[in-house]
Amino acid sequence: MLPDNLDMQMDVARNANDFSGLDKLRTAARQDEKGALKEVAKHFEAIFVRMMLKSMRDSADVLADEDSPFNSQQVKFYRDMHDQQLATELSNTGGLGLADLIVRQLGGDPNYTPASLVSPDRVYAVPAATSNENQSTDKPARVDMGTRQAAFADKQQFVEALLPLAEQATQNSPVDGLSMIAQAAVETGWGQQMIHSLGGQNSHNLFGIKASKNWQGDRTLIDSVEYKDGSASKVRSAFKAYPGFSDAMQDYVRTLENSPRYSEALKVADNPQTFFSELQQAGYATDPQYANKIMSVLDFVRSVAANAASSR
Repeated sequence: MLPDNLDMQMDVARNANDFSGLDKLRTAARQDEKGALKEVAKHFEAIFVRMMLKSMRDSADVLADEDSPFNSQQVKFYRDMHDQQLATELSNTGGLGLADLIVRQLGGDPNYTPASLVSPDRVYAVPAATSNENQSTDKPARVDMGTRQAAFADKQQFVEALLPLAEQATQNSPVDGLSMIAQAAVETGWGQQMIHSLGGQNSHNLFGIKASKNWQGDRTLIDSVEYKDGSASKVRSAFKAYPGFSDAMQDYVRTLENSPRYSEALKVADNPQTFFSELQQAGYATDPQYANKIMSVLDFVRSVAANAASSR
């Protein structure tokens, strides 16, 4: 909150033709940096709106009647002054919301992550579409805007905690448990970027499986990076939320086994490189390097599993 005297000065400085406004902003920033941030953001939004208005005016002027009295230089001069003040007023009363986004990003809002900070190495998988995935359900599912939080201390703990669960989930499946853990490591950054609800509840979604319309359980909205035609982009999607990691692994196995889309991949499940290449080709993930990334961490998973087995 700006001091009262500065607050009054800033009200005056919001006049588009007050050239001392910048000096007042500097003074405000020295006395209250966070309080001045909002004003700076509003000024930036006003500049942006002013540029849009000028662009629209210039486009209209091309088709304007040169002989019209409303197209004189004097009219344009006062029109531009009006547009400047209009842009300032719009930004001060909410406008496009650009100022609020600037404040959230530069002000350190913990619940805001700009797109530039989303790593292209964090790729979420796209599950197969089944025949009834587009059907609606009468049971409403709880949807929560999520965050990413760590669920494990390090890689070692990640592998050791998931080993017995993977063995159980793949007991009657051709899917290899260690390969599955390696895939989960890539999907979650070794459990350091697990999807959590805003309330802090872990979704236990190890494989980036999205929630289709017929999903009966909870779901969490999250921003993810996906690839299309070789270009990465950020999208917001609903992901499944499970009661525990065991449920996530069992659902992963069911997803592969119940979809004809992955039948070729399951035939070569004993060969991880080929298996993940087939998954990628079938559309499980959009990252062109998906299979290679999983193979790059599989040796570590195997070494931890071997040490765990020898110590039993």
